Formats: sequence, structure tokens, C-alpha cells
Amino acid sequence: MDASVAPAPPAPAQPVSAHDEHHHPQAPLGHLALAALGIIYGDIGTSPLYTLKECFFGTHGVPTTQTNILGILSLVFWSLIFVVSIKYILFVLRADNKGEGGTFSLLAMLRSRLKNEKRRWAILTVLTASGASLLYGDGVITPAISVLSAIEGINMATDAAAHFVVPLTCVILGSLFFFQRHGTAVIGKVFGPVMTVWFATLGVLGLMAIVKQPLVLSALNPVHIITYFSANHLHGTVSLASVVLCITGCEALYADMGHFGRLPIRLTWYLVVLPGLLLNYFGQGAYLLMNPESAGINPFFALAPKDMLYPLVFLATFSTIIASQAMISGVYSLTQQAIQLGFIPRMRIVHTSEMAKGQIYIPTVNWMLMIACLTLVLVFEESDRLAAAYGFAVTASMTITSTIYFQVTRIKWNWPLWQSLALLLLFLLFDSSFLASNIFKVADGGWITICIATVILAAMITWRDGRAFLAKHYELMRLPTDVFLNDLAKYSPQRTSGTAVFMSIHPEGIPHTLLHHLKHNEALHERVLLFSVLSAETPTIAAGERVQLEDLGQGFYRVKAYYGFMESPNIPRVLELLGKKGLAIDIYTTSFFLGRETLLPTGTSPMAKWRKHLFIFMARNSWNATSFFKVPPDRVVELGNQVEI
Repeated sequence: MDASVAPAPPAPAQPVSAHDEHHHPQAPLGHLALAALGIIYGDIGTSPLYTLKECFFGTHGVPTTQTNILGILSLVFWSLIFVVSIKYILFVLRADNKGEGGTFSLLAMLRSRLKNEKRRWAILTVLTASGASLLYGDGVITPAISVLSAIEGINMATDAAAHFVVPLTCVILGSLFFFQRHGTAVIGKVFGPVMTVWFATLGVLGLMAIVKQPLVLSALNPVHIITYFSANHLHGTVSLASVVLCITGCEALYADMGHFGRLPIRLTWYLVVLPGLLLNYFGQGAYLLMNPESAGINPFFALAPKDMLYPLVFLATFSTIIASQAMISGVYSLTQQAIQLGFIPRMRIVHTSEMAKGQIYIPTVNWMLMIACLTLVLVFEESDRLAAAYGFAVTASMTITSTIYFQVTRIKWNWPLWQSLALLLLFLLFDSSFLASNIFKVADGGWITICIATVILAAMITWRDGRAFLAKHYELMRLPTDVFLNDLAKYSPQRTSGTAVFMSIHPEGIPHTLLHHLKHNEALHERVLLFSVLSAETPTIAAGERVQLEDLGQGFYRVKAYYGFMESPNIPRVLELLGKKGLAIDIYTTSFFLGRETLLPTGTSPMAKWRKHLFIFMARNSWNATSFFKVPPDRVVELGNQVEI
């Protein structure tokens, strides 16, 4: 597995305090805020389409009594305040890794601090992989439920449209996934303005209803929550699984932080998103207070005047497409991070923009997502049935983020135990309550999310463990550099003109591919590069810190190329950087030697038999190293060997 990207010590970059503000994009604050509004708030911004509908008319809905309406609204209000405004916006956004967010980013922040605590590192690795797996499940459900909820608004105007909801949803989702290969630059220019109109519409529709029934504002008093649970007992706890739909998108908000920085995200939340959401939720509550007998009617679309219904459906559909696009792009970024950190096999990554580094397209992930989304729509057919599958992934990933954030405060920031623990308990008060309530939804559809996450988690951990076994296998076969060079000076094998690059997992010793080559050919090139591509604990690496070059003597050089977990390796560009360091290399007179294994499941690895076969299957279907590292294919020599795992 000599050509693989392996976990390695972090690049020699200067540490950056988690409390410093990072601005990757050098753009005016207003432009960043508008872009953030269009990219990261699509998921949580479209939740009014289905949240209150599910609370009152879903599988575990409660009657539309005044006590229940005010209690649910109070739960929604305080959830948005504590979970989003306080937990994520105020605290979690501070945990940035050189400006980047997300669970993998949190894990990377801890790697150098826990390199000697293997047990704790292993637990945190599994937790992070679990959170990532759940986000994949969320990425499957979000486009399906969002677009389906928007299209269902047509049913408010005419019953004749009911038969067209599912086909129209499939067409929109299919078109969205087919469009991905062209990139999001064009449609991205209108995301911000459309979402601005969307949140303004949410606020206006809600305010119109609140004026007619101001009693709904009393739901700001948390006493209504106590009254609600007293009246509904266990059913009230179960209904939390529907309330949690109002805070979906928090993890995506954190994961996309690196594109905009903390300040634009905070400004748009407090000034635009939160007011629009609260006004609309309270407006829907006011409508239900005035029309408690309106069973089954989506209170969101009921707020609109009759002649404005079709424009509202169009706007809602466009907004859900934006929400879906944001989630799909987030899954691409998550996959890229997972590949670089060694959780997922190599895949083809297409950069769709020369200007925006974060705009990528991963064909394999795209088509798998499309098939999964369309399958969900065709199987569930209605958004309220699909909502039963929604929520578990969100709450479980939120709980995992709280746990890892606690580790960051203790290990990275050196907070006192009482301070870190107090904050963790506050977070878990909400996270665990929502997670426990979603357990009741497992039989109604939540099992789908669990199945998706379990399959992905098993694949991630199997790939990580398999690569660790291969790394250990090659480490045992590695020859110390000084021993090899001494033998080389003693026996002086024939040297041929040109340059040979031997890719190696480890930046130490002599790779097996070189020994294999020398054994069979009894000759070496006059210049030999021992080349290792290493994954750093930061999202990106500055060009000046990308490459380390060490002259070993006798025409041998050790090259270490560092890449952040948000970057893709590019060997030709590394060779250009070597030229600036005094080692000029012509790529067209250079041979690249890569190892290719034939894996057999008959070895002594402690992995279960089925995991060995799964690892072998993933290894065979991973994208070839030549393309992944962007090496000219006519300059590659592959050396094969058999490895028993």
C-alpha cells in the first residue's frame, strides 16, 4: 500500500489559537454575510415547512389545544435559543481548526495532543466516524424531505395535484444531482438573494398571523413547557422528536464555517435567520390557535393568502433546492476530509472552480446520494412519513459534537474540569433529551438512518484498521536508511540516468517498492526521491510549508509533502516547489514507482473474516493512485506483491 495517503505527524505550521478569528475569504463582510445566508442556512431555514406540521399532525402528533400549541412553541423557541444561538453560534464556532469546522476538524485538533494516549484516541476516532456516518444519513434525508415538503404545498390549492407530487419531486432531485458536475458557481450567485427573500417572507407571513392572535407571544414564557409536559406526560417526551426538526442544520452550519468565518455567520443568524424563523413559527402557532380544527393542514402554507399560494410553493421549492445543494456540498467536503484522514478509500475528486478551492464534485458520492434520495421519496411518498426517519441522525451527531468539544476544551484549551463539565452538561441536557425522544421513532423510520450510518461506520472503521495493518506490515519490511546507504556504497549497483520517485507511506526508512525494484533490476537511477504524502492536522497548508526536502547523499533525497484535510494531493506541483528549493526535476524524464498489492484474507490480522473481505473490496475499487496523485500515467511503474491480511 505504498502509494496510499497515510496519517502522519502534523505539518510544521504555527499553532493558531482557537479564539482568534480566521477569514479565509478576503471579501467584504456584507458579501460574506449574504453568501453565508445562501449556503449554510438552507437546511434550518426550510424547517418551518414541516416542523409544526409534524408536531401536531405527524405520527406522534398532539392535539391542537391551547396548552399544546403554546407548549410546543415554547419548546421551539428555547431550542433555537439554547442549541443554536448559545451552543453552536456562541461556543462551538470558537472551536475552529485554522478557520475550518466540523467533527473531523475537531478530531484533527486533538491528534498531536493524544499521540501517546492510544486508547482515548481510538475512542474519539470511533465517535468522530460515527458522527460523520450519521451526517451522511442526514445528507440522504434532507434533500428528500425538504423538496417533498415544498411540492406538497400544491395540495393546498387543488387535490388534483396529489398524484404529481412524488414524480415532480423526483424530477427536481434528479436534475439537482445531474447538475452537480457543472459546479455551483452559477447558481451560487443567486443563493443569498433568494434566501434573503425567503426569510423576509417567513417573517412577514408569521407577523401577519401574530397580529391577529397576539396571545401566541405568551409562549416565550418557559412555564408553558412545564404545563405541556404535565398535560401530555410520556407523549410530550415523544413529541420532542418532532420539535428537534426545528434545529436541523446545526452541524452543517459548523462544518461550513471555514468558507465564511464566525462573524458573518453570527450576524446573519441574529439579524436575519433567527427573527424570520421565530416570527414564522409563532405565526403558524397563531393560525392553529385561531383554527384548532384544521387537522392535517400544513400550517406553513395556511399562512399565505390564497392568491399567493403558488408563488409561495415556487419560492419554497427553490429554497429547498438551495438547502439540498448545501447539504450535498457538505457531504462532498466531509468525504474529502475523510479520505485525507484515512477513513475512506481514494475517490475521484473534481475541482469545479479555479477560484474557489472549496467547490468540489465527487461523482461516486453524487450518484450514491441520488439513488438513496430517490429511493426514500418513492418508498415514503409523503413528508410526514419521511419525517419519522429524520431527527435521529441530527440529535446523535449533535451529542457526539458536544462530547468531542468537551475534549477540546480540556486538552487543547486547558479549561478547568468544572468549567468544561458544566458546559458539557448544559449541552447534553438538550442533546440527550432530543436523542432519547428519537428512539421512539426508530420503528417508524428512524431505522433507515441507523442502517445507513451503521454501514458507513463499518466501512470507515474497516478501512482505517486495514490500512493500519498494511502500514505495520510494510513498517516491518522497511530497511533503515543508514543501513541501506552503507550497503549501497559498499556494493555500488549500476546507476542509470534520470530520476526515480518511490512513493512511501512512511517518511522513514527505505520503502518496500525500492527494495523490490533493486532486487529484480539490480540497478538504480542516478537520482532517487523517497516521496511521502502526509496528512496534516490542519485544513490547508501554505505553499511555503508544503514540502520538506532532505539530502541523504549518494543521489538520494527524502521528500515530505504535507496536505491538509481539505486539500487534494498534486505531485506535479510538488515537483515545481522542489525546483524552488534547488532540486530541479523534469517530470517527463522521471519514473514514478508505485506499489500495488494483491490482498488475501488468509493472514493473521485480528479483523473478522467479513471485514477482511470488505477491506479487500474497498481497496480494489478505490480510485487508482496515479490519478489521485495526478501523476502522468505514462511515467508510472507499478510493482505488485501479495499481502495476507
